[in-house]
Amino acid sequence: MIVIFNPTAGLRRRQALWHVLDILSANGVRTELVETQYPGHGKKLARDAVQAGTLLVVAAGGDGTIAEVANGLTGSAAKLGIIPIGTANVLAHELRLPFAARHIATALAFGRTRPLWPGVMTSGEETRLFVQMLGVGFDGHVVHGLNLPMKRLLGRAAYVLRTLSALRNYTFPTITLRIDGLETQTGSAIVSKGRFYGGAYTLAPGANAALPGFSVSLFDRTGPMMALAYGAALPLGVLDRLPGVRNMRAREIVFTGNARIPAQADGDAAGTTPLHVSDAAAPISIVVG
Repeated sequence: MIVIFNPTAGLRRRQALWHVLDILSANGVRTELVETQYPGHGKKLARDAVQAGTLLVVAAGGDGTIAEVANGLTGSAAKLGIIPIGTANVLAHELRLPFAARHIATALAFGRTRPLWPGVMTSGEETRLFVQMLGVGFDGHVVHGLNLPMKRLLGRAAYVLRTLSALRNYTFPTITLRIDGLETQTGSAIVSKGRFYGGAYTLAPGANAALPGFSVSLFDRTGPMMALAYGAALPLGVLDRLPGVRNMRAREIVFTGNARIPAQADGDAAGTTPLHVSDAAAPISIVVG
């Protein structure tokens, strides 16, 4: 197997990775470690691995790294393994993957898989696959301005600090979008493949990442106070009780309008509106143990 790792990760995450690799090696599993050198490099490394005949490609990192590697595996028979050492590890929680090093190594060695049907977003000339969620509006603005060294140092706390800072200068523009052809407007939107957002916090309880289609969460009330209220309600499990929250299923979402509203995909900055969201051509196989 080939393991793709972002070398800018902190010391703690490197140590967690080496612990998993040591266990695999001690049990006779041959691994090759390759490191990314720039944003998007994980996609190329994964594609090169597939072309070389590799059947298991492992992403060591968070949701952004996983999405990059998954981009490179689309259309192939290669399986995607995960060593969850990111900040939030939303997809790992979604799939109930193990986090202990020995259990991760066992899962990768055993190789049992389940399907995951990614989404694809297109913004301008950029097309990218996402495995968990895509956000347009305030959370996109937060991610676009996130300081990466601070993220590596503080983890989730960096998102909290950035959110509080972003509340002072975000104007909360109206977002116009078409959901399966039906036009509507909202303040922020999150398009989900899975149930969770921001960790093991339920945003879309009816979502099924193994199937085509999306859960779309719309937040119609805007402004700093409503953004704080929505953020506080998520971990408490009462988000759907707040005013201005709409949830629906969709197969295609088109964000229109002339405003350049920021978007994020799997926790990484992902262009601006206008943009288009649809299903990938086929599911990918993810190793779950």
